[in-house]
Amino acid sequence: MSLSQKIFEAGVVGAGGAGFPTHVKAKSQVEYMIANGAECEPLIHKDYEIMLHHAKEIVNGLELMMAETGARKGVFGIKSKNALAIEAIENAYSNGKIRTLQLGDFYPTGDEYELVYEATGKLIPPHGIPLDIGAVVNNVETLYNISRAAEGIPVTEKFVCVTGAVKNPSTFFAPVGISFGELIEHCGGTTVENFGIFIGGLLMGTLTFDLNEVVTKTTTGIIILPQDHYMIQRMNRSINDMNRIGKSACDQCSYCTEFCPRYLLGYDVQPHKVMRSLEFTKSGNAVWNLYADLCSSCGLCSLYSCPEDLYPREACDQSKAELKSQGIKYEQVKPLKVHPVRDGRKVPLKQLMKKLNVTHYNFQTPFRDEKLMPGSVRVPLKQHVGAPAVPVVKKGQPVKKGDLIGDIKEGTLGAKVHSSINGIIKEINNKYILIDKI
Repeated sequence: MSLSQKIFEAGVVGAGGAGFPTHVKAKSQVEYMIANGAECEPLIHKDYEIMLHHAKEIVNGLELMMAETGARKGVFGIKSKNALAIEAIENAYSNGKIRTLQLGDFYPTGDEYELVYEATGKLIPPHGIPLDIGAVVNNVETLYNISRAAEGIPVTEKFVCVTGAVKNPSTFFAPVGISFGELIEHCGGTTVENFGIFIGGLLMGTLTFDLNEVVTKTTTGIIILPQDHYMIQRMNRSINDMNRIGKSACDQCSYCTEFCPRYLLGYDVQPHKVMRSLEFTKSGNAVWNLYADLCSSCGLCSLYSCPEDLYPREACDQSKAELKSQGIKYEQVKPLKVHPVRDGRKVPLKQLMKKLNVTHYNFQTPFRDEKLMPGSVRVPLKQHVGAPAVPVVKKGQPVKKGDLIGDIKEGTLGAKVHSSINGIIKEINNKYILIDKI
């Protein structure tokens, strides 16, 4: 069985948050195989911890992917501040084709477009993917899962970081389908009574107050913040309020554009012109909204650049959705050229955390090698890009950890889903499979 088939059978998807089925990448033929260990979201440290404690498996995953894709060059992107992780990874190298790329502590260093440029010196075409310039990028946890898939072990656990207002911030393996409430309980509970939960990060993640939401294959971690924190209050506004505030207050200073990482790489992203379409209602929005089409939704414009605390990222998100619904795709005319002041406008992570008022929550999150034993898990059928998995089990059926419970129709983009515990199938619907422990 080929490596790509083993990856498919194991249900491996992008563990950094994107969730793209990894077996598709394994079928590529490329020059560069890039390991993404940059981890640039504030407070999240799960990639650092997995590199520190599972370097051998991660490097093995990279080497397996290089062999499968014919890649002649392997690049490991890690921030230079994570010296212990760099040492662990480099000690695991056995392939002379791999080099370490030490990165600065900036946001968003882990963005694919940023990392590919730093690793290869090449710019991905507008609307393109790394494959367009002969590269494949995988998160370090994805590479860990690839190594295990080669041994026939499916993805049933997620390496997650739980931090913020919790008593014991830490990183650990959690069964897919376990609730956020159980994660918090595993970390000793919260240090505040009323709180919100950021899933995946403060900038590119989502906000929830539901303790019953569950861990998926793409959950990098959760951040607990007090309910009266600036970030909670800001992100909890309705989109209508965000637009109303932007329409009344944006003075077109263009800082959102001048600090935009994609704009600085040479892509025609101009959030201030998208904001202009809010101010002038319908007048010209068909033109101005095009300047959102290449936006990465990193959130830097809204949460760092804007001096008036407005919502240009959210305006860009709305614009992209509108363009997609109308079948409009912006074709960049001007040639790609990196902005000459790009290096001077990179945003240090420490400065970003200070702006977000979360510096005092930047705790170490040490790895805890402890098994969580939930009473039940709710395993989503769609944890990936593509079509949801189709249940292949019946209510009342006993299953073991690693058993296939959701399959993908042949020829369909998606990923298989496996049981994360030993148990009995309690409920099946079109969204999830509930399993009670036995």
